[in-house]
Amino acid sequence: MTQLRCEMSKMMQLRDLSVHTQRSYLSAVSGLARHYNMSPDKISKTMVEDYLLYLKNVKKQASNGVGTIVSGLKFLYRYVLSNEENAPEYAQRSTRRLPVVLTPEEVHGIINAPKNLKHRLMLKTTYSAGLRASEVITLKPGNIESDRMLIKVEDGKGRKDRYTLLSVKLLEELRHYYKTFRPKTYLFPSSYKKDEPLCYESLRSVYNKARKKAGVNKGPGLHTLRHSFATHLLEAGYDIRKIQLLLGHSSISTTMIYLHVSKETLAKIKSPLDLFDSDTANHDSKEVGHENR
Repeated sequence: MTQLRCEMSKMMQLRDLSVHTQRSYLSAVSGLARHYNMSPDKISKTMVEDYLLYLKNVKKQASNGVGTIVSGLKFLYRYVLSNEENAPEYAQRSTRRLPVVLTPEEVHGIINAPKNLKHRLMLKTTYSAGLRASEVITLKPGNIESDRMLIKVEDGKGRKDRYTLLSVKLLEELRHYYKTFRPKTYLFPSSYKKDEPLCYESLRSVYNKARKKAGVNKGPGLHTLRHSFATHLLEAGYDIRKIQLLLGHSSISTTMIYLHVSKETLAKIKSPLDLFDSDTANHDSKEVGHENR
């Protein structure tokens, strides 16, 4: 797999795929190779299709997850192995689930759970600015614009730059952190290679350990903090279009999903039964009583 992996990495870089996409595609190919314990260039199309059915029917992977794996395998066979016939076909049915949102109390417990200052600030930055994991690990000290109280996100999803919020409380702690560790390249660099960013797996591990320590059973993915950021702003009364800009969503319809999980928003809507006037309600009550007699 080593030579094949290098060749695939080269082809993905030439096509300017994002780091997150490259990681996902390599993971998809590695999974196929491990399943059959053989190099992908020796695996037939039938074997690839059987593997996808195994993921769907046995491992019960979601349609979106299998779709990502299919995209990675298609890239391998089309652009690396030049074997178009082996590129799998998969009809992906779009599913959209409501995001898991934590209460402010649960978020507070999680982001303050780590004893390690760096770990605490990674989680606080994620929540307070509504960042994606890939955006947190690539943050640089220069992205913290304290004079404007903003955080600049460079090369976010869709290769777009944007600005998001810089918390006053977070800024105080970041200043203390910067004086202590003096990070030069990335704000939260790797513990092993100071000039390289922290890997996604490390950040995810920090979050899950903090979640368990705080006794929070729901929201296993780090993205839960981003969902909570958006929902808590919405419940605080902020305009949804402003929240869209902070999150970096291209379409307002993507941000609208948080209207479905905001308890404050839903609680303001009355059931049509409660819209009946008192005279109508009394009349219905008498009718029911008459029927019972």
